[in-house]
Amino acid sequence: MTVAVVGAGAVGCYYGFLLAKAGHAVTLIGRPALVEAVRAPGLVLDTGAGTGAVPVQATTEGNGVAGADLVLVCVKSGDTEAAGAMIAPHLDPATVVLSLQNGVDNAERLAAILGHPVVPVAVYVATEMVGPGRVRHNGRGDLIIGASAESGRIAAAFTAVGIPTSVSARAIDALWGKLILNCAYNALSALTQLPYGQLVRGVGIVASMTDVVQECVAVAGAAGVSVPADILDHVLSLSTTMADQRSSTAQDLARGRRSEIDHLNGYVVRMGAALGIPMPANRMLHTLVKLAEARGSG
Repeated sequence: MTVAVVGAGAVGCYYGFLLAKAGHAVTLIGRPALVEAVRAPGLVLDTGAGTGAVPVQATTEGNGVAGADLVLVCVKSGDTEAAGAMIAPHLDPATVVLSLQNGVDNAERLAAILGHPVVPVAVYVATEMVGPGRVRHNGRGDLIIGASAESGRIAAAFTAVGIPTSVSARAIDALWGKLILNCAYNALSALTQLPYGQLVRGVGIVASMTDVVQECVAVAGAAGVSVPADILDHVLSLSTTMADQRSSTAQDLARGRRSEIDHLNGYVVRMGAALGIPMPANRMLHTLVKLAEARGSG
């Protein structure tokens, strides 16, 4: 396949690397520093098994999607509309667009901008950029792709290159499950700058995470979304399976960048307000991260 990755940060670079290593033609669309860095020696991936590099194309321009069979949109949730406007003039009608983004409404928002179907994808991977054009993999890497005419073919191609992928007609439920994980970990990891394994050992952290999860589950249920009955167990187990991972929100705050908190805890707070469900734990985390963002930008 010919693949374009829009928003080539940690998630986009990880999947772009695996696809390029398997022989697919990959173009990364990202920041100027990324474009410069991958000219030589290429896109670099660090894993527990070692370090590797693969050649890829890279550009800062939206025309990088021209002629692509597949487009992976990996931008921050707050940049969805801008990314859509950037690539829309260059998107082929037959191109399959996947949204590999946090939050639950990005595929819908992106499709409205593109006038083109967008398939939602729930992403379960622990990655971080350790330098321009260099990504580190800390755990997992599986995907759940929403149902579409091409989803089965794409899932098979991804699985063949080492990306475990399944297709689900209820991808929105998976996205809500991922949202709940993010609401539990992202803000707390950001405010403490701790990886998940250390974070959960803090006094009162598990109780606080439990409050966050219970609020999210209440909102999901009121919105007609089905989440696993043992979702709290799934949340807490992440501290073992991704013990060394700091949240994307933590990485954003450390770099002085705007985070996705408005589309994580902020999203469920807005949903709770609309549905008449109190959300004090999520509201507090959202408020504190917004204050930390303002301090970092000031």
